[in-house]
Amino acid sequence: MTRLKRVLLVDDSPRDTELAIEALSEYHLANEIVTARDGVEALDYLFRRNAFAQRDDGEPAVVILDLKMPRVDGLEVLRAVKSDPDLRRIPVVVMTSSREEQDLVRSYELGVNAYVVKPLDFHQFTEAMRVVGAFWAVLNEPLPAGAGRGSGDA
Repeated sequence: MTRLKRVLLVDDSPRDTELAIEALSEYHLANEIVTARDGVEALDYLFRRNAFAQRDDGEPAVVILDLKMPRVDGLEVLRAVKSDPDLRRIPVVVMTSSREEQDLVRSYELGVNAYVVKPLDFHQFTEAMRVVGAFWAVLNEPLPAGAGRGSGDA
């Protein structure tokens, strides 16, 4: 049986992080959920630096990323991920409270795979998280490791 890949959840709101984990657990998504409280922790995790220098091999099935965070914001994390040849294939889903058109446009310009505005209602939030988690962490078929690299990329 294929081992489920982990989900990297990046959000500075402890409440939203807790709700997201509850939503994913409630719907029996068995993927490991790794949390980062801001963009610095997310980048450290992805680039295996500092506290994450010895983390397990393998990349997350998906990064669920808030935009408005201290230290390094979500757009900077997205830019770093999508500009790195080893990380750019990781799906990134922005899940944010921002309805600002400039955030939406910039996210897509940087290569986001999906942009979801966080519902304010608890039940709608958990349903959105369940759908995002189920699709990207379970249903989506990722590009095989090593495929699509090199000068022959189209």
